[in-house]
Amino acid sequence: MTAEALATASAANGLTAAFGGKVALITGGTSGIGQATALAFARRGACVAIAGRSLERGAAVVAKIEATGAEALFVPANLCEALKIESIVPAVLERFGRLDVAFNNAGYQEPRALLAEQPAEAYDTVFDTNLRAVFLSMQAEIRAMLPAGGVIVNNASVSGVRNPNPGLALYSASKAAVISMTRSAAMEYADRGIRINAVSPGRVTTPMMLASKIADMKAVAAGLPLKRMGDPEEVAAAVLWLASDASSFVVGHNLSVDGGFLSQ
Repeated sequence: MTAEALATASAANGLTAAFGGKVALITGGTSGIGQATALAFARRGACVAIAGRSLERGAAVVAKIEATGAEALFVPANLCEALKIESIVPAVLERFGRLDVAFNNAGYQEPRALLAEQPAEAYDTVFDTNLRAVFLSMQAEIRAMLPAGGVIVNNASVSGVRNPNPGLALYSASKAAVISMTRSAAMEYADRGIRINAVSPGRVTTPMMLASKIADMKAVAAGLPLKRMGDPEEVAAAVLWLASDASSFVVGHNLSVDGGFLSQ
């Protein structure tokens, strides 16, 4: 589905300009699902902050956000480094004065190898990026949101529910932990005005997926009920729904955006 088609569908569902006056933060916002989500928030009226490693890609996404008429901020940050993570929310508050929505999207998938063949440093990188960074980001985001409330969405994966591929045990375990931590945090802060949920993409055409060295993408797509790969914009649409008032009674949920993968 194209971005234009999704914009039309969102308008029909009342999501157009649903975030006017709000501030959204997306980690890992310089490519793939993160970039698509940042642009989707911008098109619907939000001020958008993105965090990521690449200054060049960050500047490019900021330019795209500003081209929609929205305000944008890029915070350079390596999500494996605690001090860098701790600098993100203060930078957002300094620029915009508030934080209403956070999408913790940054992720890393280890090179494929059987568990006994994975080096210890692969564990560190996967869990530092996929779980520890979400933990530290949520801590800062929750503190910023407590005075007025807010919404947090964590990017998990269908691999955290069912591991579909040998060689990615660490990635799958880290995403299962994200889902569990999301549910626990949601129960802790629901009555304090902060809604926390997760989204679990399936086979989506992103740089991470394209770098995973899957030999036959067409065969992967053919194995899905919809017979196609997903687009980053389709995951972005789900994130925006979870972040909007349309999902005001949804708390501690893991929303699968997977083309029917988990239903097979």
